[in-house]
Amino acid sequence: MSEAPLERPKRRPRYKGSHPRQFHEKYKELNPSRYAEDVAKIIASGKTPAGTHRSIMVREILEVLAPKPGEVAVDATLGYGGHAAELLKAVLPGGTLLALDVDPIELPKTEARLRGMNFPAEALMVRRSNFAGLSRVLTAENIEGADVLLADLGLSSMQIDDPARGFTFKRSGPLDLRMNPQRGQPASAFLATLDASELAQLLEANADEPHALALARAIVAKQQRAPITTTTALAETVAEALRSSPSGHGGQDFDPSIRRVFQALRIAVNDEFGALDTFLRLLPGCLKPGGRVAMLTFHSGEDRRVKLAFKDGARSGDYSRIAEEVVRPGAEELRANPRSASAKLRWAVRS
Repeated sequence: MSEAPLERPKRRPRYKGSHPRQFHEKYKELNPSRYAEDVAKIIASGKTPAGTHRSIMVREILEVLAPKPGEVAVDATLGYGGHAAELLKAVLPGGTLLALDVDPIELPKTEARLRGMNFPAEALMVRRSNFAGLSRVLTAENIEGADVLLADLGLSSMQIDDPARGFTFKRSGPLDLRMNPQRGQPASAFLATLDASELAQLLEANADEPHALALARAIVAKQQRAPITTTTALAETVAEALRSSPSGHGGQDFDPSIRRVFQALRIAVNDEFGALDTFLRLLPGCLKPGGRVAMLTFHSGEDRRVKLAFKDGARSGDYSRIAEEVVRPGAEELRANPRSASAKLRWAVRS
């Protein structure tokens, strides 16, 4: 009886050209533990490997929060886990880190990555929740409050880079934009409910878009002819509207306006300002006396809210000290990680 032939291992599909372009083709970047040398070269070139995230202003955050062994730390926006790992190192031995994130796709990956770093199992608590629900989570876990608390309000690079999530307009994907794809409606469905006036108000309120009304009219007109369901379709609509504008926007770079349109829709779809307002209102009660909070923001709508909340808290006596000036990334970080350019760090200390 003849033996069955051995199956040859399937070769990985080749990508076109000399370098991978599609997200799923970047298999070396998506497997950093296996291709550490290749990933190191990408990082050294000032780029962020696909599927990963480079934590922003780590040194400045640790200086502001000054975490100590035995303390309770909270990372209210876990993301890729870079900040969380540093906080956890700082509060050990004897300390605890509570980490929250609303993203059901990335959260299990990040927890597995952190668990693989050999921290004591009991020192790390990971819960799926929006940061607006922090007070409820603290109560459920019988934690009286945090000694140090971080909220990084930026998108994670692994969310931006994956076209399937719909956050990037550089590659075609579904116009989704949800942090939690299991809840709510995608941006394409939400966009279909808006008239030009409503969309213009959204673009102004959520992104300070200077061409809000003209873009809103063009987007709604295009939507009425055929549903806008992909990221590139929306980006092309914005670019075409600016290119043909009688106001003379034809020779400009369209990317800033496209980013603002995506930002405005993302904020609305995820109710980001509503969640942030709730978080800031409940924040003093989530901190122990003397507890320190640091917040990273990435656009004016977020920063205004954080700045005003900290000032109001200082006047009311909730905070004993707040940042007088915003802290920004240093020149070295800006060179190494261009995605840090819009980051602003503010901090406060609970009375």
